[in-house]
Amino acid sequence: MQKDEYAIVLDFLPRGKPTDRKAEPLAQVLGEDYFNLLEVVIKEGIFLKPKERIYIGPDKREKVKYIRGKIRYNQLTSLAKDTLNEVLEELVSKKEKQLVNFFNIAGPISTRLHSLEILPGIGKKHLWKIIEERKKKPFESFEDLKKRVEMMPNPKKVIIKRILEELEGKDRYRLIVGAPFLKSS
Repeated sequence: MQKDEYAIVLDFLPRGKPTDRKAEPLAQVLGEDYFNLLEVVIKEGIFLKPKERIYIGPDKREKVKYIRGKIRYNQLTSLAKDTLNEVLEELVSKKEKQLVNFFNIAGPISTRLHSLEILPGIGKKHLWKIIEERKKKPFESFEDLKKRVEMMPNPKKVIIKRILEELEGKDRYRLIVGAPFLKSS
């Protein structure tokens, strides 16, 4: 698993979950680099707001006591699920360069399936047009991609939808969540 250094708070539970034996402050977060869903235990006296950026890396952590571990989408609170969409919108914009590069480097998964076909709204026609266009010149932005591939659905929304599908466990293939190409350089 690729490890995130920073995370965005989706929800803060000052008394932990009702099901926890030990009531300690807890946050449900989304890793900034690899889109991992995590639960982290927060130090006493610290209060966090949704969409706040916190350090969860290996060095001295200011607000986080320890990382409890990865969680599944269905373990998120209602607020965390609502906040997730907004946070993904911001992170996908921030990581546009790396995510556009996915369209430039994506390859086949098997002899019958290409990784681009797994993206929502991308069929055989879009797949071949993307491959044809990226041979001429790599895509530089979501806008460039949309301009050069006729009838292309909004690439940013396609990526966000795919990330949500992966987080929800709707597909066995992981194209984006945890992918090494996402790390900012």
